[in-house]
Formats: sequence, C-alpha cells, structure tokens
Amino acid sequence: MAKPPPIVAELGRAETPDETAARKAESSRVHRASQNTRNLVAALIVTVAVVVVIIFAVPRGTPPESAPIDVAAVAQSVAAAEERPIIAPDAPDAWRVNVAAVEGDGPRAWTLVYADETWFLRVAQGFDADPAWPTRMLSGASVDGTVSIGGIEWDRYDIADPSRAGNISVALAAQAGADTVLIYGKADQKTLEQAAAAAAPEVERLREASTATEEGE
Repeated sequence: MAKPPPIVAELGRAETPDETAARKAESSRVHRASQNTRNLVAALIVTVAVVVVIIFAVPRGTPPESAPIDVAAVAQSVAAAEERPIIAPDAPDAWRVNVAAVEGDGPRAWTLVYADETWFLRVAQGFDADPAWPTRMLSGASVDGTVSIGGIEWDRYDIADPSRAGNISVALAAQAGADTVLIYGKADQKTLEQAAAAAAPEVERLREASTATEEGE
C-alpha cells in the first residue's frame, strides 16, 4: 500500500502538488541567490587583493627636486641672444629661483622669480621700457615717493588693493639706461629691500653700459 504524503506542520496537512512545486522552486531560487552572493564576494576579494598587490608593487617615493637654476649662466645666454647686457642679481643663497626667462610683449622683459613658502618677488628688466610700463604691470598703481637702496634711487609704488593687482603688495622700480628694472610681488619690506640691494649693482652696470654706448656713437 502506498505511503501517504507527509503532513506539513505549517499547513496542518499534506502539500498539494502545486505547493510542492512552488516550495522546490523557491528553494532553488534562494540557493541560486546565495551562490551569486558568494561569487560576488569572492570576486570582490580577488579585486581588492589585485589592487593591494599593485599598490605595493609600484615603487614609490618623493620625486627628485629639479636642478637649481644657474641665473648667471642663463643670463649670459640671454645676453648673447638679445645682444644687450642682462642683469643677474647676487641674491641670497637661500632664495629659490623658479623662473629665469624672457617674458611678455610690449616690452619684453628678462624676468627672475624668487619664491619661498610665504612670499614671492619678480625681478624684471624691461627692454627699452617706456615710463608707464611699471604702472601697467602693477594694474595702475602709481609712484608713492622714492627710497635709496644700494646707492640707487628707487620709485616706490602704492598698491592699495593687492587682490586687484595679482596678489602684488610691494613694488620698486629704477631706470637702468634704456631699460627699467622692476621688483614686485608679495613680500615684507625687508625682503623687498634685500632684492633691491642685490639688483642695485646690476642697475648701475646697465646705466654704465648705456652711457658707454651713447658715448661711442
């Protein structure tokens, strides 16, 4: 005699064929979902492991510092190309030079950029610069008296709003023969005066070269 189907506790009776099929289908679905989850976790673990291996396999370290700019050597090269004397201030050794190049247009200017964590100064020699060149470079700032540094009489510029002048807060300028030497940037007065003192002999040299040229004509 055939054995009667078992009684299902939740139902209080035996399952119907449809209920049995539905239960097996649900069980299969849960099993597949569980397999998919395990596969996803396994794939994620493998991916993380690969990333970790790559991170630790790639050599790291701080990039080497760029070689310091030899201002005197670059100035000599520019002087030969421009066929005119070029300034090369003897700035303090601790001052880092970020730029040493001819920049701009109308006039072009041989420009040195000195910078530190808290300040920067540009020392520019404007070739055959007109009297209004410093004012244009300083967003319209005007001369506010003069100051003598290193035997050179410098025009001091009043910069009322540094935010409108490219973050420039201080500036000095001096005529150097046909050229103009402009020192400007964001720095305290002591640093500005140090830069002017370093540039002063070069301003005098340009003046002497200009005088010698005029006398030779």
